[in-house]
Amino acid sequence: MLETFETVAKAVADPSRVRILKLLEGGELCVCQITTVLDLAPATVSKHLAGLKTAGLLQQRREGKWAYYRLAERTLNPYALSFLALVGASLADDPTLAEDRRVLALVNAVPVQVLCDQGRAALGPNAPAVTTCCGGPP
Repeated sequence: MLETFETVAKAVADPSRVRILKLLEGGELCVCQITTVLDLAPATVSKHLAGLKTAGLLQQRREGKWAYYRLAERTLNPYALSFLALVGASLADDPTLAEDRRVLALVNAVPVQVLCDQGRAALGPNAPAVTTCCGGPP
């Protein structure tokens, strides 16, 4: 049981993974949407998503060439839903997460295919500046 707990605890110990979980509180997102908001390499985002899915925190579905993720509604890991509840109840006033929500609103206005082809450039000339998870310059 300790190993199962540890798997989930390690998954939520990374700031980028917490950002992903917070983004998904609003509903299902395509990998390219998550990648654009976080402004990370697709391979990095995929690695984070795989870790969250392995821990039982996410569910995935495919539609054509796109992969969509959402928060797990039920899981085989008995600790996953408790951790999701903790993350959901936390960080309401975090500035990085507030900026992620702002960028997500811009991302949601762009068709997924365009976003997947162009990435952050699809947001146009008013695209948000790139910041680190701490809110400072990269």
